[in-house]
Amino acid sequence: MRQSFQRDTIRNIVKSTKCHPTADWIYCQARKVISNISLGTVYRNLSQLNQNGVIKAFKDDSITRYDGNTEFHHHLKCFECGDIKDIDLHDLNLKEHIKSRFDFEPIEIEITIFGNCKKHVYNKIKGE
Repeated sequence: MRQSFQRDTIRNIVKSTKCHPTADWIYCQARKVISNISLGTVYRNLSQLNQNGVIKAFKDDSITRYDGNTEFHHHLKCFECGDIKDIDLHDLNLKEHIKSRFDFEPIEIEITIFGNCKKHVYNKIKGE
């Protein structure tokens, strides 16, 4: 993959946030650095960065989000505010469990656990 200022800018935007942004959000941030960048250029570069393992793309309902954390991890998603956080479940050997129990060879596992983050749980306890 050739290096380019546009691709480097997009990579840096994704790697510098933990918010799991959409392409539109990344596009808005990239325009602050490269005023004439197009949304198509952002999409093409996100696709190339994902294909080359520099970033990860994952589905959040019907929206694709991007993650600068390429290490094996899963996500927590709050029903109330929509925040997505990275979590580490390395101690679970899910691939072996699935392989032995279902005679199925998993290649990749991505888990999103849905619930309410602590600020919303606390607000419900307080009755807000």
